[in-house]
Amino acid sequence: MADTTFTESFKVAGHQLLDAVKKLLHEGNVRRVIIKHETKTIAEFPLTVGVVGAVLAPMLAAVAAIAAVMGECTVEVERDVAGDKEQKSA
Repeated sequence: MADTTFTESFKVAGHQLLDAVKKLLHEGNVRRVIIKHETKTIAEFPLTVGVVGAVLAPMLAAVAAIAAVMGECTVEVERDVAGDKEQKSA
C-alpha cells in the first residue's frame, strides 16, 4: 500500500507559533512543516520518523526566533495519511 499525503494550513499569531509546532511534532504523522508569511516561505522543516530531541532543538530555536518577529503567519502541514490510519487503528 503506497503512502499518501495531504496538506492542511492554518494561521497563527506569532506568539502561538512555537506551541503550534510543538503540538504538530507530538502528533507523529507529520512529514513536513512550512511556515509562511503572506506568500513567502520563511522556513520549511522536513520531519522524519525517528527524529530525536537533539535534532529538534535547533529547529525549535529557529521557530522561536521566527515567532518573535512575526505578527501572523500561516503554517502548512504535510501529513502522512497511512500513518494517520495506523494510529487510529491502534
